[in-house]
This record gives sequence, C-alpha cells and structure tokens, in this order.
Amino acid sequence: MAQQDKDASAAAAKPKPGLFARVFGRKEAPAAAPEPLPEELAPAQILEAEPFLEADSWPEEALEPPVANAAPAPAEALEPAEFFEPAAAKSSEPPPRRGWWARLREGLARSSNSIGSGLIAIFTKRKLDESMLDDLEDVLIRADLGVATAARIAKIVGKGRYDKNVEVEEVKAILAAEVERVLAPYAKPLELDPATKPYIILVVGVNGSGKTTTIGKIAAQFTAEGRKVLLAAGDTFRAAAIEQLLIWGARLGCPVISREQGADASALAFDAIKAAQERGDDVVLMDTAGRLQNRTELMAELEKIIRVMKKVDPRAPHAVLLVLDATVGQNALSQVEIFGKVAGVTGLVMTKLDGTARGGILVAITDKFELPIHYIGVGETAEDLEAFTARDFARAIAGLDG
Repeated sequence: MAQQDKDASAAAAKPKPGLFARVFGRKEAPAAAPEPLPEELAPAQILEAEPFLEADSWPEEALEPPVANAAPAPAEALEPAEFFEPAAAKSSEPPPRRGWWARLREGLARSSNSIGSGLIAIFTKRKLDESMLDDLEDVLIRADLGVATAARIAKIVGKGRYDKNVEVEEVKAILAAEVERVLAPYAKPLELDPATKPYIILVVGVNGSGKTTTIGKIAAQFTAEGRKVLLAAGDTFRAAAIEQLLIWGARLGCPVISREQGADASALAFDAIKAAQERGDDVVLMDTAGRLQNRTELMAELEKIIRVMKKVDPRAPHAVLLVLDATVGQNALSQVEIFGKVAGVTGLVMTKLDGTARGGILVAITDKFELPIHYIGVGETAEDLEAFTARDFARAIAGLDG
C-alpha cells in the first residue's frame, strides 16, 4: 500500500506532457536551463537575450516535415479545454491613412463641438434679439477666438436679422468667413532665400510645446525637396532632446551638431553655423531649450544664443519660429508677446491639435500680433505637419464640411 502511494505521488509530480507531445505523439525537447546574464548588461541588452528554446536544440523528429495524409490523433488525446482556434491571419497592408482634412477636423473637434452645441442652444426656435448676440459672443470667447473677433461676428450675425429666425448653419457660415478673413493674410509657407546659405532657422518655445519633433518634421520636408540640412541639438538641458534629434538625423540622413548635456548652447550655435558654412549646407535648424516666458534668466540665455549667431552671420537667425502648443489656450498670447520681444519671432507653428485643443486661440493671436502662420500639426508623423491654410482651418473650427 505504501508503495502504491509513492507511485501515485511520483505520477502526480511528473510533469504532464505538453500539447505538442499529446497531439503529435512526439517527445518535447527538454527545457534548457537559461544561462545567467552578466551583471554588466544594460536593460536594452537584456531584452536581446536568447529565446527560451533555440531551433538547434529541437529533436530531429520535430524538424521533419509532417507526413502527408497522416491519420489524425484520437479525440481522447486532447482535453476539451485545450482546443483552440487558429489566430486570424494578419494583413501586411497598413491601414489606409486618413486625408489631411479628416485629421484637421478631428484635431479641432473640441473647438468645433463646443461652438456647435452653443449655437444650437442659442438659435434653435427663437427669433434673434440682443441677448442672443451676447450669448453668441460668450460662446466664441470661451472657444478662445478672442473678444474682438467674437464681437465682430456677433455684429455681422445681427445685421438685418433682428426679430427673425436664424439658422445655426447660417451662423456657422458667417463664423467661418470671418475667421478666414482674419487668418488668410497671414497664412504663409516658410520660404527660404536661395541666395542665403546656410539659411539659419532658430526654433523657440516653452517646455513641451513640441519644438524638437517639429524640427524633425520640417527637416524631413526640406530633405525631401533635395536640400542639405544640418540639425543643431541646442536643447542642452535635456539629454532626451539631444537623443531625439540624433534619431531624426539618422532617420533622415542629416548631420547633427550636439554636445554633452549641460553644455553652452550659444557655443553650439557658433559651431553649427561654422560647420554648415564649411559643408555648404542649405539650412541650419537649431533647437533650443524649453523656457517659460516669465523666467528672465532663461530668456537672457536665448538672447545670448542670438548674439553669438550674429557674430558668425550678422543677419542670423534668418527665421525665428515660435512653436505653440494648441492645448494651452490663453497662455499662448503671453508666449507670443514675450518671445517676440526677446527673440524677434518671425513666424508661428501650432502643434498638438489632437482633439483636446482649443485651436481658436490662433485666431486671437493673429488678430493681435499679425504674425505669419507657417505650419499646423495634428499628429506625430512628418506627414502630420502641413502648411497652414486659412480656409481649411476656418471651416474645420466652424464645423463645416471642407
């Protein structure tokens, strides 16, 4: 009896054959004990360790092709719980990419939905009066379109329409027309002077606005046009920003001038311009550290970078792009004002129109500062940065079809 108990215990302890063995009636390869990893391996190297079971360690019979018309395994060889459906074949075709208009509409969804629901609440089944126009102004101001623009739109809507029913779509059309009128004179592509080589572009903005990614996207467009581009990793405060620009450079085949974290960014600017002159590059795109517009010492460093640039080329930088995060709303107004005074901003790039942003602030900025708008970004890839078009932006924010 004791012997039977021992046999039963041994059988229970013996590992159950795996599915491979029970279906094909073959022995599984024993699991080789994994070799200990050296302590000095970095995490990235550890991820590259050998797989659990290499093909070289499989038994020879496991490598043989299956016998044609082989008899199926008896049904009792499989337990019901272990039947499984084969995984659906994955298509190698990438999903179709949505067009620019669809991505722009989605990026401005928060603004357009807010405006649309506000208009429905105001103009449904009511005749126009003064209080409705006040409510209209409030809706547009909450969408960050600015007080001046909101007042003009309300005045246009009210003209000749008092005591009449006003359709929501009619108000949307007026809104789109006025937004386009404000923005159209400043929707200008970034144009390089062919007589100026290298053309030096300094990119500025606050922390997290998307400067480094924007530089990579602009560089991708320039290289696609056949221009020789040099990237300067001037955000020496963040190692991640330096690495990110190095990755963009490797991807695009663009040289990158960089120094160790904490290095003097103005000295790097000097080196970058000198190198571009010697190499005959067409464009220098220089990143800068993100800095809050209300930090005097950080803005003084930006002034120093520009002074050093002018020692190499008195006209440098030839363009200063301010990258604005569309999610910050009214704070963008003070960014434009302070960076404009310190760095002489020549053009704007609005990024992160991801559906959570209130993109109407671009209208208020343009109405006040009258700066060119070069690009608008709605995603992470190079194709998600497009030249700004006033009509598309206006119709998207008003919730109209393209």
